[in-house]
Amino acid sequence: MNVDLRHHGDAEVGGGLADFAVNVRTSTPPEWLAARIRASVADLAAYPDPRRARRAVARRHGRSVEEVLLTAGAAEAFVLLARVLAPRRAVVVHPQFTEPEAALRAAGHEVERMILSKDFTLDPGLVPEDADLVVVGNPTNPTSVLHPAEAVAGLARPGRTVVVDEAFMDCVPGEPESLASRLPTGVVVVRSLTKTWGLAGLRAGYILADPHLVGRLTEAQPLWAVSTPALVAVEACSAPEAVAEAEAWAVELGSERDRLSAELSGRGLYVVPEARASFLCLCVPDALGIRALLRQRGYAVRRGDTFPGLGSDWLRIAVRDRPSNDRLLEVLGELGI
Repeated sequence: MNVDLRHHGDAEVGGGLADFAVNVRTSTPPEWLAARIRASVADLAAYPDPRRARRAVARRHGRSVEEVLLTAGAAEAFVLLARVLAPRRAVVVHPQFTEPEAALRAAGHEVERMILSKDFTLDPGLVPEDADLVVVGNPTNPTSVLHPAEAVAGLARPGRTVVVDEAFMDCVPGEPESLASRLPTGVVVVRSLTKTWGLAGLRAGYILADPHLVGRLTEAQPLWAVSTPALVAVEACSAPEAVAEAEAWAVELGSERDRLSAELSGRGLYVVPEARASFLCLCVPDALGIRALLRQRGYAVRRGDTFPGLGSDWLRIAVRDRPSNDRLLEVLGELGI
C-alpha cells in the first residue's frame, strides 16, 4: 500500500481549528521552562556547548555520557541512523511513526513492513530472523499501544540493531517498559522532548546507544546541530524536579484518556485497547468523511490512512483537557457518533 509517509499531524491544523491532531501537550511549555529558554538567548553569540545537557540526560537515565547523542528532535535521530547504518534487511514494525521509514528510504535503503494485527500487540517471533535492523515504537504512534520491555528487548540478536522510538514514553507513569535505563546490547533508544514539554518548534531530542555507535553518529551529525536554547531545554527537562512534574502530568493524562476512551467505546466505536500514550486510535466507518465533517465544525483530528497498516476507517485523536474533550464528544454526537 502506497501512503504519504511525510504527512503528519501538523498538516491537519490551522485556520482556527481546535487541535486534536497534534500529539503535543497543550498549555506548554510551562512558564519556568519558557523563562529558561528566553534567558538562553543572551548566550547566542557563543557556539552551542552540549556538555551540560549530555551529562543531564546521562544522569536522567543512568547512562554514561558516551552513550548519549543530543539531536534536533527525534526526526534528526532517524536521519542520522539511516545515514550511518547499512542494513541488508531493514524491517519497520507498523503501524508506527512514519519518519523512520521515510528516512531509511531517503538514504537509499530498501524497507520491509511488518504489519501488526488488529490490537497491534508485538510478537517478536514475526520479525524475520535475518533482519539486521528493526524499528519499533513504544508506546507506538498512532496506536497508543505500550509493548512489554521484554518483548521489545526480545527483538535483539547478534548482528542486529533494534531502534526503539520512545518519544511518548514519558506519557507512562514510571516508564516501566522503557529500555532507556537498561539499554540491552544492540538496542538504540530515541527520545524527544517535543510531546510532554511542548517544544516542537525548538527541536530537542536525543539518542541512547553504545558509545561506538554514538561516535559514528556524531561524525555524521553537522557541527552545532542542537541550538543553545534547545540544549538549555534538554538540561532543564532532565532534572529530577522536571521528571517529577512530567510524572504528575502523565497520571492526570491517563485518567482523562481512559475516560475519553470509555466514552467513545460506549458509542460502539472500536478504540485500540490499553492505550497508554497521549492519544487514542479508533476505527470509524468512513473516517475520512467524519474528519471532513469535523473540520467543518472547527475540529482537526489526524487521519489514519497515511499510516501503513491502517486505512481510511481509522482516526487518531489527541487527548486534551476534560472540557475540550467533552466539546469534541458533543460534536461527534451531533454527527450521530
